[in-house]
Amino acid sequence: MDLEQRVVDLERRLAALEQAADRPRSAPSPERERGDDLWALHGLKDQLAELGADNGGVLFTGAVRTPTGKRYEWQYGLATDTVLDGDWTDAAESFAALGQPVRLRLLREILGGRCTAAELTELDGTGTTGQIYHHLRQLTAAGWLHTAARGRYEVPADRVVPLLVMLTAAGR
Repeated sequence: MDLEQRVVDLERRLAALEQAADRPRSAPSPERERGDDLWALHGLKDQLAELGADNGGVLFTGAVRTPTGKRYEWQYGLATDTVLDGDWTDAAESFAALGQPVRLRLLREILGGRCTAAELTELDGTGTTGQIYHHLRQLTAAGWLHTAARGRYEVPADRVVPLLVMLTAAGR
């Protein structure tokens, strides 16, 4: 199969995945049989079969409430071929931003309600004010943070679940 045909095929499959994501669901979650620990996986495989994604796909999702009481529901999925054929170097900046223990702690503290640089500076072991601002700039540049009103930092809503997924995956 030539490159042009592969691109056309990938675009068709991506459009089908996007349409499936936009379809309203009649039930909030799939029914699961007793003892079926892989109910989400079975649902994903059924969706991929309907879309003709012969090589499978990946899905991550979550419904979380942070310590501050904010709720986030989010999901994202891609066909395996789309992930494998993509430019992985685009992810390097995002991974690098998370590659510092202090930055991970800052993200955790921000999700927990400490949202200003002044509050973050008061934490033990996070460094000087200048170092904290450096870390906050790195996290903001990579899209893991943005500034809100009155100098407050927050994790963008569409990054909360992916952050928790990455942390979960790293612990395996």
